[in-house]
Amino acid sequence: MMLKAGETVLFERTFTKEDVEIFTKVSNDEGEHHLVPDELGRLVVHGLLTATIPSKVGGDHSVLARTMNFEFLRPVFTGDTIFCEVLIEHYGKREDGRFAIKASFRCRNQSGKEVLLGNFAGIILKEKEESAGQ
Repeated sequence: MMLKAGETVLFERTFTKEDVEIFTKVSNDEGEHHLVPDELGRLVVHGLLTATIPSKVGGDHSVLARTMNFEFLRPVFTGDTIFCEVLIEHYGKREDGRFAIKASFRCRNQSGKEVLLGNFAGIILKEKEESAGQ
């Protein structure tokens, strides 16, 4: 599906202990808060792992990111469900025929508290079939 300026895309994800363990191995970020559960048995989810939620729109639409900005507002824990709203602020054809995208996002936990804000910009590597000729 082709994106449009002004459109809001919604995603959600619940983070698991396994997600944190895998990301710890991949990132080599072995901060104690990612390894040792708190008094409620939860691990703190890596900030960059949390940031994969808004990047899903990029993966779904073959975006090559040029810039990504994140503001981490509060920790995310294993078991938390994060709801993300991505607002497509700009989506248009460039002079070279590729499409440019700019978007901002807001992520909230299951209690409605903001955990992550930010924005990204990039180009679409391969536009979806539906947009051919536009």
